[in-house]
Amino acid sequence: MSSQFPEARPRRLRRNASLRSLFQETEFSLNDLVLPIFVEEEIDDFVPINSMPGVMRIPESKLAGEIERYARAGIKSVMTFGVSHHLDSSGSDTWNENGLVSRMSRIAKDAVPEMIVMSDTCFCEYTDHGHCGVLHHHEVDNDQTLINLGKQAVAAARAGADVIAPSAAMDGQVQAIRRALDEAGFSQTAIMAYSTKFASALYGPFREAGGSALKGDRKSYQMNPMNRREAVRESLLDEQEGADALMVKPAGAYLDIIRDIREASRLPLSAYQVSGEYAMIKFAAQAGAIDEDRVVRESLGAIKRAGADLIFTYFAMDLALAGI
Repeated sequence: MSSQFPEARPRRLRRNASLRSLFQETEFSLNDLVLPIFVEEEIDDFVPINSMPGVMRIPESKLAGEIERYARAGIKSVMTFGVSHHLDSSGSDTWNENGLVSRMSRIAKDAVPEMIVMSDTCFCEYTDHGHCGVLHHHEVDNDQTLINLGKQAVAAARAGADVIAPSAAMDGQVQAIRRALDEAGFSQTAIMAYSTKFASALYGPFREAGGSALKGDRKSYQMNPMNRREAVRESLLDEQEGADALMVKPAGAYLDIIRDIREASRLPLSAYQVSGEYAMIKFAAQAGAIDEDRVVRESLGAIKRAGADLIFTYFAMDLALAGI
């Protein structure tokens, strides 16, 4: 063969759709996706979230019907976020057995018992100051918040939540929740740790979605986006404390972190494609700058390729209805 032509020809395996499909290395399915949902109490109809086109706050009265609709489409799991009208300084409604956190899990499990319900375990949507725990001298009190996280986790588990997902970013939260669950008889309830959660600018639309009252930021307890070694350390600490699965949040700008943690841990690893990532794709598609469906699939494929086993994404229902 003449030396002016290549001997290695990777294009041979890309010649047509069948070959490309046969040799594709990374796949994702509905089994890999979790749909985050926002449920608001004391409203009668769906409320559009302007910064997240296509996403709405679900009236609590219509939650059962929505869960049934998701299940028919093939969705296997949801993560519940509440929009509460009962705020106080500690977020005490979250451990009330008749509070919104408990009601969301109870309604979802009653509607579709096989649906895996993950209960976001935090206080930012239930406090009048919008922080993720109890404030003391204008700072979040880590250890008092741990006590309250344990109470919230037990209430959610008692209401039927399959997985407790602590997102408060408190030191020792997984250990505290594991102890509280075990002591209350919920040793079989799993913990999906938000184990590496960055203080990201990409959460902006979530504040509208969750009705956040936050003034200021959460940089004193969420992670510095510029820290790679600390990111791995945070997840490994949660593994040592008893987490059943780990998470990187956000996802798309942190593929290196997903890969680092995948190589450092054998636990199941998830990644959260957050509200800002969703909004950027949606608004770019509306402007005609990108093909939404192709970019969604490419972005989720990249997260899976980096090492995530599960992906939390607001696109899950769109993909389900499209037959993935």
